[in-house]
Amino acid sequence: MSSQSAKRQRTEDAPIIRSEIWYDDGSLVLQAQKTQFRVHWGILGKQSSFFRDMQASLPPDQSTVDGCPVVELSDEVTDLDHLLTAVYDSTFLAQIAVPLSCIAALIRLGRKYDFRNILHSAVERLTFENPSTLDAYDARMAFDGKNYISTRIVGYPGVLYDMLTVARENNILSALPCAYYRAAHLYKPESLFAGITKQDGTSSSLAPIDQQRCILGREKLIRAQTQEGYTLGWLREWDSDSCTDPAGCNKWRASMLRKYLDHLAPWALTPFIAFRTTVCASCSKHIEQSMLGGRKKIWEDLPSYFDLAPWSELKNGL
Repeated sequence: MSSQSAKRQRTEDAPIIRSEIWYDDGSLVLQAQKTQFRVHWGILGKQSSFFRDMQASLPPDQSTVDGCPVVELSDEVTDLDHLLTAVYDSTFLAQIAVPLSCIAALIRLGRKYDFRNILHSAVERLTFENPSTLDAYDARMAFDGKNYISTRIVGYPGVLYDMLTVARENNILSALPCAYYRAAHLYKPESLFAGITKQDGTSSSLAPIDQQRCILGREKLIRAQTQEGYTLGWLREWDSDSCTDPAGCNKWRASMLRKYLDHLAPWALTPFIAFRTTVCASCSKHIEQSMLGGRKKIWEDLPSYFDLAPWSELKNGL
């Protein structure tokens, strides 16, 4: 007997168990695999057109438990548990940070069973962490302008890869450019290929399409960011007519250019505050203004670097 057949048989032979979500006054039993949840038609129907319609269409000979009809669902037990917890516990989605596994389950089942409010709440967390505007992106940056701070999804090693996967698999398209950029900015190609080991020993890995987009996008950004009009264009063209220390300012610019060439990383959205300049006030202002305009241009073009449609066309499939 194959391992898959043996696993299937063990699952089929397993006894039915009751979830902790079991209300004695419930009027409906939902079953995922071998786990049952006793809930209320009224509560589910108030939030979901799917369950409102189901209640009216159940056949009279539907199997029952304690007088409640049993509806078998094809979902994972943990996903259904997350969904019903969100339905019944008003504080669940009021938490500051929620695990990504919960967010993914609420997006999948929220869309499948038409829990619109839960779906929108889960998507909002994903898009909050991976916004579609530069102002929102900057608002996530630490004071030093170097670190991106996630607050609404619980962090762990590899969470960015997993967020990207959840967004792409569920057509949360507006989150993809930022998520791709963050991955391309933080990780070198070898990590984009190999994945990241999590604390439990499992690995967060990118699908081939995401690896390709990150790596090719990374190369495009490295080439673009030093072009005229982009974030680091001032490294090539020093155009500060009112410089008060030409020798010192040019020496610093040359050192920054060498640093860039030595590391060749995407700095395309790095803010001016992250650069500790030792140039004169006039050159500092020139750099700041150049980076401000360059970052805006990079952001406007960001989807194109990852083979995506323009921002205006990146709609979320809700």
